[in-house]
Amino acid sequence: MHESSSETDGILAFLRQRDDEMAALLEELVSIPTENPPGKNYAACVDLVENHVRRAGLTCERFSYVDANDPADRAESLVCTYGNGKRALYFHGHYDVVPAQSGDQFRPLRKGHFVFGRGSCDMKGGIVAMLYAIVALNEMEAELDGRIVLTLVPDEETGGRRGSAWLAGRNLLGRDAIGMLLAEPTSGVVWNANRGALSLRVRVIGKSAHVGLQHQGENAFERMLMVVGKLQELKREVEKRSTGFNTGTAQRPNSILMMGGESGGGTNFNVVPAECHFTIDRRINPEEDLATEKAQLLGVLQGCRDAGIPLEWEILQEAPSASCSAEEAVGTALSRSVQTVTGETPCFEMCPGLLETRFYAANGIPAYAYGPGLLSVAHGPDEYVDLRKVIDTAAIYALTAMEVLKPAREHQG
Repeated sequence: MHESSSETDGILAFLRQRDDEMAALLEELVSIPTENPPGKNYAACVDLVENHVRRAGLTCERFSYVDANDPADRAESLVCTYGNGKRALYFHGHYDVVPAQSGDQFRPLRKGHFVFGRGSCDMKGGIVAMLYAIVALNEMEAELDGRIVLTLVPDEETGGRRGSAWLAGRNLLGRDAIGMLLAEPTSGVVWNANRGALSLRVRVIGKSAHVGLQHQGENAFERMLMVVGKLQELKREVEKRSTGFNTGTAQRPNSILMMGGESGGGTNFNVVPAECHFTIDRRINPEEDLATEKAQLLGVLQGCRDAGIPLEWEILQEAPSASCSAEEAVGTALSRSVQTVTGETPCFEMCPGLLETRFYAANGIPAYAYGPGLLSVAHGPDEYVDLRKVIDTAAIYALTAMEVLKPAREHQG
């Protein structure tokens, strides 16, 4: 049973009266250039958010990653709590953004219902929605049997090393969780699964010589082609596999092995190349096992090395897939909340990229991504978010929390 229409109307009315306030906070967040890489201005952004969440009545803890060998290598996460009780629903967001195409993107611009700027869509608009969902619940004096834990992290855009991965390694992520909501821009759908990723750079080694004396050299490019040929055999095998999760209209269900996203080598057209390199990006469906797929891929490379091809490889990215059923209590509550606010029942789909839901799913916690904004404009030069969607999403988060943290009532006969 969902919340009454009067409660929904009350939450929406409260939020709509604060659209200028929400826009102002979003503009403040966008104006802090938290570009990653390399990871700039993290402390300033956390200071700003902590100020706002404390004024909203949340308790806060700051957790600082600091490299013991390099004190300048640091990053901060903010974990904020609203309510009391053992059970916890996690609201999760990242405050880092991909590098801007222009410095102007850190000068936010509001045009009517829209806020433009780097991070407005991915995902500072989602952070504002999560915070104001809690503000609305507090204003409505909603009775919750449990806590909402707002967790804001850095480094999502580069794999989460100093953010979610570091928190998870210290058991600071998802404690007592009954579920998690992630504020990525999902274009109106719910992501309940994501592919895993294994990305490598392969370097094939040869020996330089003048073209006229090529017999004295060892051609790294030709050796690289032999390695690629072996990998193409693996590519044909793995790309026959399909996921059972809904992939929507833009994706294909097949597993992925892509080569050459980055490649290069050689020094001139008349010189035998002494070195060539290329990347491999292996995207793993939820039904596949990361360790198994990694062993198979590295086995091909080791086989080439054993056959006499000098090569080395570097792992650039390694992350497991994640998935959960749409039928979990948090998933059904989220779906009903979306339908209540927007009038449309959302589709559940597999995300085309990595999601930080994986850190929660690894511990059996139902985790879903749903947020304001369009994936198609995230990371782009004209990134924006619609404030009406931010408000609707805040109401959706609030309604979902009210449902899954509803106090149990004793049966009265």
